[in-house]
Amino acid sequence: MARNLPASVGFLVEVSEDGGSPLDPVFASLGSRTELSERIDGQSLRAVLLHSGAPDSAHAHARGTTVILAGELYNQDELIRLLPGDASPVGDAALVLALFAVYDVHAFRLLNGRFAALVGSAGRTVLATDHAGSVPLYACATAGRVLAATEAKALRAAPAGRPIAARPVRRLAGVHQVPAGTVLDIAVGTGKCVAHQTWTPPLGRRIVSENEAVDSVRRVLERAVAARTGSDTPLVVLSGGIDSSSVATLAARRSAGPIDTVSMGTEEADEFPQARVVATHLASAHREISMSTADLLRQLPHAVWAAESLDPDIIEYLLPLTALYLRLEGPGRRILTGYGADIPLGGMHREDRLPQLDTAVCHDMATFDGLNEMTPVLSGISGHWSTHPFWDRDVLDVLVGLEAGLKRRYGQDKWVLRAAMGDLLPHEVVIRPKLGVHEGSGTTSSFTRLLTESSVPPGSVHRAKHLVVQQLFDQVVVEGRHPDEVKTDAVVQWAADRLDADARTAAQ
Repeated sequence: MARNLPASVGFLVEVSEDGGSPLDPVFASLGSRTELSERIDGQSLRAVLLHSGAPDSAHAHARGTTVILAGELYNQDELIRLLPGDASPVGDAALVLALFAVYDVHAFRLLNGRFAALVGSAGRTVLATDHAGSVPLYACATAGRVLAATEAKALRAAPAGRPIAARPVRRLAGVHQVPAGTVLDIAVGTGKCVAHQTWTPPLGRRIVSENEAVDSVRRVLERAVAARTGSDTPLVVLSGGIDSSSVATLAARRSAGPIDTVSMGTEEADEFPQARVVATHLASAHREISMSTADLLRQLPHAVWAAESLDPDIIEYLLPLTALYLRLEGPGRRILTGYGADIPLGGMHREDRLPQLDTAVCHDMATFDGLNEMTPVLSGISGHWSTHPFWDRDVLDVLVGLEAGLKRRYGQDKWVLRAAMGDLLPHEVVIRPKLGVHEGSGTTSSFTRLLTESSVPPGSVHRAKHLVVQQLFDQVVVEGRHPDEVKTDAVVQWAADRLDADARTAAQ
Protein backbone atom coordinates (compact mmCIF):
# COMPACT_ATOMS: atom_id res chain seq x y z
CA MET A 1 0.00 0.00 0.00
CA ALA A 2 1.23 3.50 -0.77
CA ARG A 3 1.72 4.95 2.69
CA ASN A 4 1.07 8.58 1.87
CA LEU A 5 -1.75 8.68 -0.69
CA PRO A 6 -3.36 5.83 -2.63
CA ALA A 7 -2.32 5.30 -6.23
CA SER A 8 -5.72 6.62 -7.36
CA VAL A 9 -8.36 8.56 -5.44
CA GLY A 10 -11.01 8.62 -8.16
CA PHE A 11 -11.92 7.69 -11.72
CA LEU A 12 -14.28 8.14 -14.62
CA VAL A 13 -14.53 5.09 -16.91
CA GLU A 14 -16.49 4.28 -20.05
CA VAL A 15 -16.83 0.77 -21.47
CA SER A 16 -18.58 0.64 -24.84
CA GLU A 17 -19.09 -1.46 -27.93
CA ASP A 18 -18.83 1.43 -30.40
CA GLY A 19 -15.52 2.96 -29.39
CA GLY A 20 -17.00 5.46 -26.98
CA SER A 21 -16.79 9.21 -26.93
CA PRO A 22 -14.42 11.71 -25.32
CA LEU A 23 -14.79 11.81 -21.54
CA ASP A 24 -15.28 15.11 -19.76
CA PRO A 25 -13.92 14.43 -16.26
CA VAL A 26 -15.39 16.57 -13.50
CA PHE A 27 -14.08 15.97 -9.99
CA ALA A 28 -14.20 17.91 -6.75
CA SER A 29 -11.12 16.00 -5.55
CA LEU A 30 -7.73 17.35 -6.50
CA GLY A 31 -5.05 15.25 -8.16
CA SER A 32 -3.12 14.59 -11.30
CA ARG A 33 -5.08 13.13 -14.22
CA THR A 34 -4.04 10.30 -16.50
CA GLU A 35 -6.04 8.99 -19.45
CA LEU A 36 -5.84 5.42 -20.66
CA SER A 37 -7.51 3.49 -23.46
CA GLU A 38 -7.72 -0.28 -24.11
CA ARG A 39 -9.53 -2.80 -26.25
CA ILE A 40 -11.15 -5.73 -24.48
CA ASP A 41 -12.53 -8.42 -26.79
CA GLY A 42 -14.20 -5.98 -29.14
CA GLN A 43 -15.03 -3.42 -26.47
CA SER A 44 -13.41 -0.06 -25.87
CA LEU A 45 -12.40 0.98 -22.35
CA ARG A 46 -11.52 4.61 -21.80
CA ALA A 47 -10.65 5.96 -18.36
CA VAL A 48 -9.48 9.06 -16.56
CA LEU A 49 -7.63 8.32 -13.32
CA LEU A 50 -7.35 10.93 -10.60
CA HIS A 51 -4.11 10.02 -8.88
CA SER A 52 -1.22 11.07 -6.68
CA GLY A 53 1.63 10.23 -9.01
CA ALA A 54 1.43 6.44 -9.34
CA PRO A 55 -1.42 5.71 -11.78
CA ASP A 56 0.10 2.40 -12.91
CA SER A 57 -0.63 0.86 -9.50
CA ALA A 58 -4.31 1.75 -9.88
CA HIS A 59 -4.65 -0.06 -13.21
CA ALA A 60 -3.92 -3.66 -14.17
CA HIS A 61 -4.58 -5.67 -17.34
CA ALA A 62 -3.98 -9.32 -18.21
CA ARG A 63 -5.65 -12.05 -20.29
CA GLY A 64 -8.43 -9.83 -21.57
CA THR A 65 -9.41 -8.39 -18.19
CA THR A 66 -8.78 -4.88 -16.85
CA VAL A 67 -9.06 -3.62 -13.26
CA ILE A 68 -9.23 0.02 -12.25
CA LEU A 69 -9.23 0.77 -8.52
CA ALA A 70 -9.56 3.99 -6.57
CA GLY A 71 -8.54 3.73 -2.94
CA GLU A 72 -6.56 1.10 -1.07
CA LEU A 73 -6.71 -2.38 0.45
CA TYR A 74 -5.83 -3.13 4.07
CA ASN A 75 -5.44 -6.93 4.06
CA GLN A 76 -2.98 -7.46 1.21
CA ASP A 77 -0.86 -10.02 3.03
CA GLU A 78 -3.84 -12.28 3.70
CA LEU A 79 -5.08 -11.88 0.13
CA ILE A 80 -1.73 -12.78 -1.42
CA ARG A 81 -1.75 -16.06 0.51
CA LEU A 82 -4.88 -17.05 -1.42
CA LEU A 83 -3.17 -16.87 -4.79
CA PRO A 84 -1.73 -19.99 -6.44
CA GLY A 85 2.01 -20.56 -6.49
CA ASP A 86 4.34 -17.81 -5.43
CA ALA A 87 2.39 -15.00 -7.15
CA SER A 88 2.92 -11.64 -5.52
CA PRO A 89 1.20 -8.90 -7.54
CA VAL A 90 2.54 -5.37 -7.25
CA GLY A 91 -0.18 -2.86 -6.43
CA ASP A 92 -3.76 -3.22 -5.27
CA ALA A 93 -5.26 -3.24 -8.77
CA ALA A 94 -2.98 -6.11 -9.81
CA LEU A 95 -3.90 -7.99 -6.65
CA VAL A 96 -7.62 -7.60 -7.38
CA LEU A 97 -7.02 -8.76 -10.95
CA ALA A 98 -5.27 -11.92 -9.74
CA LEU A 99 -8.02 -12.66 -7.24
CA PHE A 100 -10.72 -12.03 -9.84
CA ALA A 101 -9.13 -14.67 -12.08
CA VAL A 102 -9.60 -17.19 -9.27
CA TYR A 103 -12.85 -16.10 -7.57
CA ASP A 104 -14.61 -13.92 -10.17
CA VAL A 105 -17.08 -11.49 -8.49
CA HIS A 106 -16.73 -13.33 -5.19
CA ALA A 107 -13.20 -11.92 -4.89
CA PHE A 108 -14.79 -8.78 -3.49
CA ARG A 109 -16.09 -10.73 -0.49
CA LEU A 110 -12.45 -11.15 0.55
CA LEU A 111 -11.35 -7.52 0.47
CA ASN A 112 -10.99 -5.25 3.48
CA GLY A 113 -10.37 -1.79 2.13
CA ARG A 114 -11.52 1.68 1.22
CA PHE A 115 -12.13 1.51 -2.50
CA ALA A 116 -14.30 1.63 -5.59
CA ALA A 117 -13.39 -0.72 -8.43
CA LEU A 118 -14.23 -1.52 -12.03
CA VAL A 119 -13.42 -4.78 -13.79
CA GLY A 120 -13.81 -4.95 -17.57
CA SER A 121 -13.75 -8.26 -19.42
CA ALA A 122 -15.40 -9.85 -22.45
CA GLY A 123 -18.96 -8.54 -22.68
CA ARG A 124 -19.22 -7.45 -19.06
CA THR A 125 -18.38 -4.64 -16.67
CA VAL A 126 -18.18 -5.36 -12.96
CA LEU A 127 -18.53 -2.49 -10.50
CA ALA A 128 -17.73 -2.94 -6.81
CA THR A 129 -17.74 -0.89 -3.63
CA ASP A 130 -16.02 -1.65 -0.36
CA HIS A 131 -18.05 -3.04 2.54
CA ALA A 132 -19.12 0.46 3.67
CA GLY A 133 -19.32 2.14 0.29
CA SER A 134 -16.82 4.55 1.78
CA VAL A 135 -15.59 5.52 -1.70
CA PRO A 136 -18.89 6.30 -3.45
CA LEU A 137 -19.40 4.77 -6.89
CA TYR A 138 -21.96 5.88 -9.48
CA ALA A 139 -22.99 4.18 -12.72
CA CYS A 140 -25.02 4.75 -15.86
CA ALA A 141 -25.78 1.83 -18.21
CA THR A 142 -27.35 1.71 -21.65
CA ALA A 143 -27.32 -1.01 -24.29
CA GLY A 144 -23.73 -1.09 -25.49
CA ARG A 145 -22.31 1.39 -22.99
CA VAL A 146 -21.47 1.53 -19.27
CA LEU A 147 -20.18 4.63 -17.48
CA ALA A 148 -18.86 4.64 -13.92
CA ALA A 149 -17.38 7.37 -11.72
CA THR A 150 -16.45 8.00 -8.12
CA GLU A 151 -18.32 11.32 -8.13
CA ALA A 152 -21.87 11.72 -9.41
CA LYS A 153 -21.10 15.11 -10.92
CA ALA A 154 -18.73 13.40 -13.37
CA LEU A 155 -21.80 11.73 -14.93
CA ARG A 156 -24.03 14.80 -15.11
CA ALA A 157 -23.72 14.92 -18.93
CA ALA A 158 -24.17 11.16 -19.40
CA PRO A 159 -27.04 9.92 -21.60
CA ALA A 160 -30.12 8.71 -19.76
CA GLY A 161 -29.46 5.13 -18.73
CA ARG A 162 -31.71 2.20 -17.92
CA PRO A 163 -32.67 1.31 -14.35
CA ILE A 164 -30.12 -0.87 -12.59
CA ALA A 165 -29.98 -2.51 -9.17
CA ALA A 166 -28.89 0.64 -7.37
CA ARG A 167 -30.26 3.93 -6.02
CA PRO A 168 -31.13 6.65 -8.56
CA VAL A 169 -29.40 9.99 -8.07
CA ARG A 170 -31.58 13.06 -7.82
CA ARG A 171 -32.12 14.82 -11.17
CA LEU A 172 -29.39 12.82 -12.95
CA ALA A 173 -31.42 10.62 -15.29
CA GLY A 174 -30.17 7.06 -15.35
CA VAL A 175 -27.35 7.66 -12.87
CA HIS A 176 -27.38 5.32 -9.88
CA GLN A 177 -25.23 4.92 -6.77
CA VAL A 178 -23.84 1.45 -6.24
CA PRO A 179 -24.85 0.25 -2.75
CA ALA A 180 -22.24 -0.41 -0.08
CA GLY A 181 -20.78 -3.90 -0.04
CA THR A 182 -22.18 -4.66 -3.49
CA VAL A 183 -20.97 -5.91 -6.85
CA LEU A 184 -22.93 -5.02 -9.99
CA ASP A 185 -22.27 -7.39 -12.90
CA ILE A 186 -23.45 -5.54 -16.03
CA ALA A 187 -23.76 -7.03 -19.50
CA VAL A 188 -22.37 -4.29 -21.75
CA GLY A 189 -24.42 -5.29 -24.79
CA THR A 190 -27.82 -5.10 -23.07
CA GLY A 191 -27.22 -3.11 -19.89
CA LYS A 192 -28.73 -5.97 -17.90
CA CYS A 193 -27.45 -5.91 -14.32
CA VAL A 194 -27.09 -8.60 -11.64
CA ALA A 195 -26.28 -7.51 -8.08
CA HIS A 196 -24.25 -9.50 -5.55
CA GLN A 197 -24.03 -8.42 -1.92
CA THR A 198 -20.54 -8.90 -0.51
CA TRP A 199 -20.93 -7.67 3.09
CA THR A 200 -23.69 -6.86 5.54
CA PRO A 201 -23.43 -5.69 9.17
CA PRO A 202 -23.67 -8.67 11.51
CA LEU A 203 -27.08 -9.18 13.07
CA GLY A 204 -25.97 -11.85 15.53
CA ARG A 205 -24.47 -10.74 18.83
CA ARG A 206 -21.47 -12.31 20.55
CA ILE A 207 -21.64 -13.15 24.25
CA VAL A 208 -18.13 -12.82 25.64
CA SER A 209 -16.52 -11.81 28.90
CA GLU A 210 -15.51 -8.23 29.59
CA ASN A 211 -11.83 -9.11 29.26
CA GLU A 212 -12.30 -10.91 25.94
CA ALA A 213 -14.37 -8.05 24.54
CA VAL A 214 -11.84 -5.43 25.64
CA ASP A 215 -8.91 -7.42 24.25
CA SER A 216 -10.60 -8.05 20.89
CA VAL A 217 -11.52 -4.36 20.47
CA ARG A 218 -7.97 -3.28 21.31
CA ARG A 219 -6.38 -5.78 18.90
CA VAL A 220 -8.65 -5.12 15.94
CA LEU A 221 -8.40 -1.35 16.30
CA GLU A 222 -4.60 -1.57 16.58
CA ARG A 223 -4.52 -3.53 13.32
CA ALA A 224 -6.82 -1.05 11.59
CA VAL A 225 -4.66 1.91 12.58
CA ALA A 226 -1.47 0.03 11.63
CA ALA A 227 -2.89 -0.75 8.16
CA ARG A 228 -3.50 2.96 7.59
CA THR A 229 -0.13 4.26 8.73
CA GLY A 230 3.45 3.66 7.73
CA SER A 231 6.78 5.41 7.61
CA ASP A 232 5.19 8.80 6.95
CA THR A 233 3.83 10.95 9.79
CA PRO A 234 0.05 10.72 9.85
CA LEU A 235 -2.21 13.62 10.71
CA VAL A 236 -5.02 12.84 13.15
CA VAL A 237 -8.11 15.02 13.54
CA LEU A 238 -8.38 15.36 17.31
CA SER A 239 -11.35 16.51 19.36
CA GLY A 240 -10.24 15.13 22.71
CA GLY A 241 -13.09 12.60 22.79
CA ILE A 242 -12.54 8.88 23.20
CA ASP A 243 -12.90 8.10 19.49
CA SER A 244 -10.33 10.46 17.99
CA SER A 245 -8.06 10.10 21.02
CA SER A 246 -8.00 6.31 20.57
CA VAL A 247 -6.90 6.65 16.95
CA ALA A 248 -4.32 9.28 17.84
CA THR A 249 -2.71 7.27 20.63
CA LEU A 250 -2.53 4.08 18.56
CA ALA A 251 -0.98 6.02 15.68
CA ALA A 252 1.50 7.63 18.06
CA ARG A 253 2.56 4.23 19.42
CA ARG A 254 3.55 3.21 15.88
CA SER A 255 5.34 6.42 14.97
CA ALA A 256 9.08 6.90 15.33
CA GLY A 257 8.54 10.57 16.13
CA PRO A 258 5.73 12.88 17.19
CA ILE A 259 2.56 12.58 15.14
CA ASP A 260 0.65 15.61 13.91
CA THR A 261 -2.76 16.44 15.36
CA VAL A 262 -5.24 19.18 14.53
CA SER A 263 -8.43 20.56 16.07
CA MET A 264 -10.98 23.06 14.80
CA GLY A 265 -13.43 25.39 16.53
CA THR A 266 -15.41 28.60 16.14
CA GLU A 267 -16.31 31.56 18.35
CA GLU A 268 -19.51 29.60 19.03
CA ALA A 269 -17.84 26.48 20.43
CA ASP A 270 -14.61 24.51 20.43
CA GLU A 271 -13.01 21.51 22.10
CA PHE A 272 -9.52 22.97 22.24
CA PRO A 273 -8.90 22.40 25.98
CA GLN A 274 -9.95 18.75 25.72
CA ALA A 275 -7.83 18.16 22.62
CA ARG A 276 -4.83 19.82 24.28
CA VAL A 277 -4.96 17.27 27.09
CA VAL A 278 -4.50 14.46 24.58
CA ALA A 279 -1.96 16.33 22.45
CA THR A 280 0.15 17.05 25.54
CA HIS A 281 -0.15 13.44 26.68
CA LEU A 282 1.05 12.20 23.28
CA ALA A 283 3.56 15.03 22.76
CA SER A 284 2.08 15.49 19.31
CA ALA A 285 2.76 18.44 17.03
CA HIS A 286 -0.62 20.02 17.61
CA ARG A 287 -2.39 22.80 15.73
CA GLU A 288 -5.61 24.63 16.53
CA ILE A 289 -7.64 26.17 13.73
CA SER A 290 -10.28 28.78 14.54
CA MET A 291 -12.81 30.26 12.19
CA SER A 292 -15.94 32.33 12.52
CA THR A 293 -19.31 30.61 12.24
CA ALA A 294 -19.98 32.88 9.27
CA ASP A 295 -16.92 31.46 7.50
CA LEU A 296 -17.94 27.97 8.52
CA LEU A 297 -21.42 28.34 7.03
CA ARG A 298 -19.98 29.75 3.83
CA GLN A 299 -18.47 26.29 3.31
CA LEU A 300 -21.90 24.64 3.07
CA PRO A 301 -21.75 24.53 -0.75
CA HIS A 302 -18.32 22.88 -0.53
CA ALA A 303 -19.62 20.24 1.90
CA VAL A 304 -22.51 19.34 -0.43
CA TRP A 305 -20.17 19.46 -3.46
CA ALA A 306 -17.82 16.99 -1.79
CA ALA A 307 -20.29 14.68 -0.05
CA GLU A 308 -23.02 14.69 -2.74
CA SER A 309 -25.47 13.99 0.09
CA LEU A 310 -29.03 15.27 0.42
CA ASP A 311 -29.33 14.60 4.14
CA PRO A 312 -29.06 17.87 6.11
CA ASP A 313 -28.08 16.08 9.32
CA ILE A 314 -25.15 14.43 7.54
CA ILE A 315 -24.11 17.69 5.91
CA GLU A 316 -24.16 19.30 9.36
CA TYR A 317 -21.83 16.58 10.68
CA LEU A 318 -19.52 16.90 7.69
CA LEU A 319 -19.42 20.70 7.44
CA PRO A 320 -16.78 21.27 10.17
CA LEU A 321 -14.61 18.51 8.69
CA THR A 322 -14.89 20.03 5.22
CA ALA A 323 -14.01 23.46 6.58
CA LEU A 324 -11.05 21.99 8.46
CA TYR A 325 -9.68 20.15 5.42
CA LEU A 326 -9.96 23.31 3.33
CA ARG A 327 -7.68 25.04 5.86
CA LEU A 328 -4.99 22.34 5.65
CA GLU A 329 -2.63 23.70 3.05
CA GLY A 330 0.47 22.13 1.59
CA PRO A 331 1.19 18.69 0.08
CA GLY A 332 -1.44 15.96 0.32
CA ARG A 333 -1.55 14.33 3.73
CA ARG A 334 -2.82 11.01 5.01
CA ILE A 335 -5.43 11.96 7.60
CA LEU A 336 -6.87 9.60 10.22
CA THR A 337 -10.05 10.34 12.13
CA GLY A 338 -12.16 8.81 14.84
CA TYR A 339 -15.27 9.49 12.80
CA GLY A 340 -17.97 6.84 12.74
CA ALA A 341 -17.36 5.03 16.05
CA ASP A 342 -20.75 6.10 17.40
CA ILE A 343 -22.65 4.11 14.78
CA PRO A 344 -21.55 0.54 15.70
CA LEU A 345 -21.24 1.42 19.39
CA GLY A 346 -24.50 3.36 19.74
CA GLY A 347 -22.60 6.33 21.11
CA MET A 348 -25.18 8.95 20.15
CA HIS A 349 -27.94 7.09 21.99
CA ARG A 350 -27.85 7.81 25.73
CA GLU A 351 -30.00 4.79 26.35
CA ASP A 352 -29.64 2.50 29.39
CA ARG A 353 -32.32 0.12 28.13
CA LEU A 354 -30.41 -2.45 26.12
CA PRO A 355 -33.15 -3.48 23.66
CA GLN A 356 -33.58 0.15 22.60
CA LEU A 357 -29.82 0.59 22.31
CA ASP A 358 -29.40 -2.45 20.10
CA THR A 359 -32.39 -1.37 18.02
CA ALA A 360 -30.65 1.96 17.46
CA VAL A 361 -27.42 0.22 16.43
CA CYS A 362 -29.32 -2.02 14.00
CA HIS A 363 -31.12 0.99 12.51
CA ASP A 364 -27.98 3.09 12.13
CA MET A 365 -26.01 0.25 10.56
CA ALA A 366 -28.87 -0.47 8.16
CA THR A 367 -29.28 3.15 7.04
CA PHE A 368 -25.73 4.53 6.72
CA ASP A 369 -25.48 3.45 3.09
CA GLY A 370 -25.72 6.23 0.53
CA LEU A 371 -25.21 9.04 3.04
CA ASN A 372 -21.56 9.38 1.97
CA GLU A 373 -20.40 10.17 5.50
CA MET A 374 -17.04 8.53 4.86
CA THR A 375 -16.34 9.83 1.37
CA PRO A 376 -12.68 10.73 0.81
CA VAL A 377 -13.77 13.65 -1.39
CA LEU A 378 -14.30 15.70 1.81
CA SER A 379 -10.54 15.89 2.24
CA GLY A 380 -9.86 15.32 -1.45
CA ILE A 381 -11.04 18.82 -2.32
CA SER A 382 -7.79 19.97 -0.70
CA GLY A 383 -5.71 17.12 -2.09
CA HIS A 384 -5.66 15.03 1.11
CA TRP A 385 -6.70 11.43 1.78
CA SER A 386 -8.77 10.68 4.87
CA THR A 387 -9.42 7.27 6.34
CA HIS A 388 -11.43 6.07 9.33
CA PRO A 389 -10.14 3.07 11.35
CA PHE A 390 -13.46 2.56 13.14
CA TRP A 391 -15.00 1.69 9.77
CA ASP A 392 -12.45 -0.95 8.93
CA ARG A 393 -14.39 -4.08 7.97
CA ASP A 394 -12.86 -6.20 10.75
CA VAL A 395 -13.44 -3.46 13.33
CA LEU A 396 -17.10 -3.22 12.36
CA ASP A 397 -17.52 -7.00 12.54
CA VAL A 398 -16.25 -6.90 16.13
CA LEU A 399 -17.95 -3.72 17.36
CA VAL A 400 -21.36 -4.30 15.81
CA GLY A 401 -21.35 -7.94 16.87
CA LEU A 402 -20.85 -7.30 20.59
CA GLU A 403 -23.98 -7.59 22.72
CA ALA A 404 -25.42 -4.26 23.81
CA GLY A 405 -24.48 -4.67 27.47
CA LEU A 406 -20.81 -4.30 26.53
CA LYS A 407 -21.51 -1.02 24.76
CA ARG A 408 -23.52 0.57 27.56
CA ARG A 409 -22.15 -0.62 30.91
CA TYR A 410 -21.69 0.84 34.37
CA GLY A 411 -23.55 3.95 33.22
CA GLN A 412 -21.03 4.66 30.43
CA ASP A 413 -21.67 4.86 26.71
CA LYS A 414 -19.13 3.02 24.52
CA TRP A 415 -17.85 1.25 27.63
CA VAL A 416 -15.90 -1.45 25.78
CA LEU A 417 -13.88 1.12 23.83
CA ARG A 418 -13.20 3.19 26.93
CA ALA A 419 -12.02 0.09 28.76
CA ALA A 420 -9.87 -1.00 25.81
CA MET A 421 -8.05 2.34 25.77
CA GLY A 422 -8.03 2.96 29.52
CA ASP A 423 -4.31 2.30 30.01
CA LEU A 424 -3.21 4.52 27.11
CA LEU A 425 -5.12 7.75 27.72
CA PRO A 426 -5.61 10.20 30.59
CA HIS A 427 -8.53 9.23 32.82
CA GLU A 428 -10.39 12.47 32.06
CA VAL A 429 -10.36 11.57 28.37
CA VAL A 430 -11.55 8.03 28.98
CA ILE A 431 -14.60 9.17 30.97
CA ARG A 432 -15.42 12.28 28.95
CA PRO A 433 -19.07 12.28 27.73
CA LYS A 434 -19.78 12.13 24.02
CA LEU A 435 -20.07 15.37 22.01
CA GLY A 436 -20.73 15.30 18.25
CA VAL A 437 -18.32 17.09 15.91
CA HIS A 438 -21.15 19.37 14.79
CA GLU A 439 -21.91 20.22 18.41
CA GLY A 440 -18.29 20.78 19.42
CA SER A 441 -17.82 23.25 16.56
CA GLY A 442 -21.13 25.08 16.97
CA THR A 443 -22.33 24.01 13.53
CA THR A 444 -25.87 23.05 14.51
CA SER A 445 -26.62 26.18 16.50
CA SER A 446 -25.11 28.50 13.87
CA PHE A 447 -26.96 26.81 10.98
CA THR A 448 -30.22 27.04 12.93
CA ARG A 449 -29.61 30.69 13.77
CA LEU A 450 -28.82 31.48 10.12
CA LEU A 451 -32.28 30.20 9.22
CA THR A 452 -34.21 31.80 12.06
CA GLU A 453 -32.56 35.15 11.31
CA SER A 454 -33.94 34.75 7.78
CA SER A 455 -37.47 34.57 9.26
CA VAL A 456 -37.76 30.78 9.23
CA PRO A 457 -40.10 29.78 12.12
CA PRO A 458 -38.40 27.50 14.69
CA GLY A 459 -40.82 24.70 13.89
CA SER A 460 -39.80 24.81 10.21
CA VAL A 461 -36.02 24.85 10.70
CA HIS A 462 -35.45 21.20 9.84
CA ARG A 463 -37.59 21.46 6.71
CA ALA A 464 -35.64 24.58 5.76
CA LYS A 465 -32.35 22.72 6.18
CA HIS A 466 -33.65 20.06 3.79
CA LEU A 467 -34.51 22.72 1.22
CA VAL A 468 -31.15 24.46 1.56
CA VAL A 469 -29.17 21.23 1.10
CA GLN A 470 -31.38 20.13 -1.79
CA GLN A 471 -30.92 23.47 -3.56
CA LEU A 472 -27.16 23.36 -3.00
CA PHE A 473 -27.05 19.82 -4.40
CA ASP A 474 -28.94 20.92 -7.51
CA GLN A 475 -26.56 23.80 -8.10
CA VAL A 476 -23.15 22.21 -7.45
CA VAL A 477 -23.81 18.59 -8.49
CA VAL A 478 -26.61 18.62 -11.05
CA GLU A 479 -25.98 22.02 -12.68
CA GLY A 480 -22.21 21.89 -12.32
CA ARG A 481 -21.61 25.22 -10.59
CA HIS A 482 -18.44 25.58 -8.54
CA PRO A 483 -19.27 26.10 -4.84
CA ASP A 484 -17.33 29.38 -4.81
CA GLU A 485 -20.00 30.71 -7.19
CA VAL A 486 -22.85 29.81 -4.84
CA LYS A 487 -24.04 32.31 -2.23
CA THR A 488 -25.24 30.50 0.88
CA ASP A 489 -27.23 33.51 2.08
CA ALA A 490 -29.16 33.63 -1.19
CA VAL A 491 -29.99 29.91 -0.94
CA VAL A 492 -31.15 30.35 2.66
CA GLN A 493 -33.36 33.26 1.63
CA TRP A 494 -34.80 31.18 -1.22
CA ALA A 495 -35.69 28.42 1.29
CA ALA A 496 -37.28 30.93 3.66
CA ASP A 497 -39.36 32.40 0.83
CA ARG A 498 -40.40 28.94 -0.31
CA LEU A 499 -41.59 28.01 3.18
CA ASP A 500 -43.44 31.31 3.51
CA ALA A 501 -45.18 30.77 0.17
CA ASP A 502 -46.14 27.22 1.15
CA ALA A 503 -47.54 28.49 4.45
CA ARG A 504 -49.65 31.14 2.69
CA THR A 505 -50.96 28.59 0.22
CA ALA A 506 -51.90 26.21 3.04
CA ALA A 507 -53.73 28.99 4.86
CA GLN A 508 -55.92 29.86 1.88
